[in-house]
Amino acid sequence: MRKVVLITGASRNMSKAEAVCAALLASHPTAEVTIVQVDVSNLQSVFRASKELKQRFQRLDCIYLNAGIMPNPQLNIKALFFGLFSRKVIHMFSTAEGLLTQGDKITADGLQEVFETNVFGHFILIRELEPLLCHSDNPSQLIWTSSRSARKSNFSLEDFQHSKGKEPYSSSKYATDLLSVALNRNFNQQGLYSNVACPGTALTNLTYGILPPFIWTLLMPAILLLRFFANAFTLTPYNGTEALVWLFHQKPESLNPLIKYLSATTGFGRNYIMTQKMDLDEDTAEKFYQKLLELEKHIRVTIQKTDNQARLSGSCL
Repeated sequence: MRKVVLITGASRNMSKAEAVCAALLASHPTAEVTIVQVDVSNLQSVFRASKELKQRFQRLDCIYLNAGIMPNPQLNIKALFFGLFSRKVIHMFSTAEGLLTQGDKITADGLQEVFETNVFGHFILIRELEPLLCHSDNPSQLIWTSSRSARKSNFSLEDFQHSKGKEPYSSSKYATDLLSVALNRNFNQQGLYSNVACPGTALTNLTYGILPPFIWTLLMPAILLLRFFANAFTLTPYNGTEALVWLFHQKPESLNPLIKYLSATTGFGRNYIMTQKMDLDEDTAEKFYQKLLELEKHIRVTIQKTDNQARLSGSCL
């Protein structure tokens, strides 16, 4: 039986998604590829896409939850300068710890954009697709794109949307790790398993938002040298998918839910998988999960009221 796999992060822009679809079919002509438009920073879009997916498919075997917006990244030049002359230079370049701050904004749903895009929109998507995912006779899998920059110090249960901080990306990725652990605790018995992976530092639109492409080109000799000491510089999207592809080929029930799986590349360009125990506890993960359920309940009530008001207004015209 062929597996049904959903990949997010590629279909908010339909023209780009169609180009990717055409390229996939050109290289794999026997594949079946279809597009469903969804913007995970817009819950109405998530609900529409979920409805369409449930109409199209009877099951989902795997979802790659692949969102990682980092709006208006600002490089901390002072931290970079001092980091270059410290013992933590390799750690700094591997994790970007202390180097980047980001701006954030409120979405139409009244949520912090980074939190909604990277975490909550996907949480709602999973909740809506539970009937397609939970089948204990044939386990299904969630694979989250996390990050080495997911840090406990940037996350707070009291401010889980990170409305008061300056590193919403790091906070959202730590929240992703917590959510993955909580999903395993609540859904393993129903045949749904969750794991997180990190692609490393690959040169994509996200990294080009931090520094322009020509700067990365100038830095490349130093980065290639650093790769002999720091394995996080995967550099290409192909290399970065090493852990994600590896996870897909494992039996999800055999994987450790407290481990993050990292794509790594040696100085000589060989790709391999590393593992890292996540800096979290299951109690905090469960508390965060309950907070998401409370937020979901509030959001659904708000949307229902809005829809009812719209119907009433329409009937009065």
